[in-house]
Amino acid sequence: MTGLFKSPLFLVLALWAAGLGAAAQFAKVVVIFPELQAHYGETGAASGYLVSLISFMGMVLGLVAGIIAIQIGLRRLLLIGLILGVAVSIFQATLPPFGWMLASRVFEGFSHLAIIISAPTLIAQLAVGRHQGTALTLWGSFFGVAFAIMAVVAQPTVTAFGLGGLSAAHALYMAACAVLLTWALPLHDRRAAPSWPSLSEVARRHLTVYSSPFIAAPALGWLFYTLTFVALMAIAPTLADPQHRALVAAAMPLASILSSITLGSWLLRYLPAVTVIITGFALATLLMLAFALTGPSPWLFITLFIALGLVQGASFAAVPQLNPSLSDRLLGNGGLAQTGNLGNSIGTPIVLAILASGATLALPVFLMGCYGCAILTHLAMARRRREAQA
Repeated sequence: MTGLFKSPLFLVLALWAAGLGAAAQFAKVVVIFPELQAHYGETGAASGYLVSLISFMGMVLGLVAGIIAIQIGLRRLLLIGLILGVAVSIFQATLPPFGWMLASRVFEGFSHLAIIISAPTLIAQLAVGRHQGTALTLWGSFFGVAFAIMAVVAQPTVTAFGLGGLSAAHALYMAACAVLLTWALPLHDRRAAPSWPSLSEVARRHLTVYSSPFIAAPALGWLFYTLTFVALMAIAPTLADPQHRALVAAAMPLASILSSITLGSWLLRYLPAVTVIITGFALATLLMLAFALTGPSPWLFITLFIALGLVQGASFAAVPQLNPSLSDRLLGNGGLAQTGNLGNSIGTPIVLAILASGATLALPVFLMGCYGCAILTHLAMARRRREAQA
């Protein structure tokens, strides 16, 4: 029985479960956001920081967290992230004053980064060979799955235990993940830690990462994905007929998840991850051309998210495929965290501004531009990789 709990399959599922807890750090606020606004009263636009502060930390410190992982080791960083997440959620369950709640979201941003950088890197190490793509595709579903679960359990939890009950339940969940992974993960990181980099070295590593066609490629493509994904989750249902809005809102994330773990996982067995990413963006571009020609429709948006599901899992799979060394993988996942949080933060305001302009074709043209730029970026990075290896 002990062997089962130490098997790669069990460890991958346990790490994915930790990822669900990290995604729930966003979801636990988003799904009860109106109730939190009502609780804290006249906070105005500042209430939006309850959501965005975690993204801000990711934008600023995504690569820094990757550097910290190189210094202290993956297992240690993951467990620090989980334990910090437990402490923050316990504090939030007390519904502290608004300023302290905002401060807690800053610390939660550190916790979130520690998990989403260390966990996929560990998954890539544990699931080698033909299973690696499938495992990382599963990891790529963590955000959508966590939001779907939280949407179901949030209101019953709040009704039964009050507004702080959701954070209390989240603390228990993160504590269970921390205990499980403390016991299950092997103590294999016994290397001598490198010396800590100076601030100038940290800045140089940022330049190194984003100038590397191997480390930067997944992150740069991910930026264009996240520019549109969260924005469309919020905006696309409002563009459909009222009778179809609930269908679109529920089906889009499910379509993305199912596409990623079925079609995306199957394609990754036969094609390089970058090829799968470009295929997803190309399909999305064609669908947005149809949007420009025919206007919005529920099935068009749902099909778009099927295409984007290919990008979702393959982007995480591209990091270990392009970067054989552990340090480069950590920096690659740090880049994904950084550009992903940047895209999540600015995508929705951009789309709202486009819709406010009233130009009929502005939204599909913007979306086609994002997906086209993603394809061109990946093709340019691929050419630079070929030149570097020639």
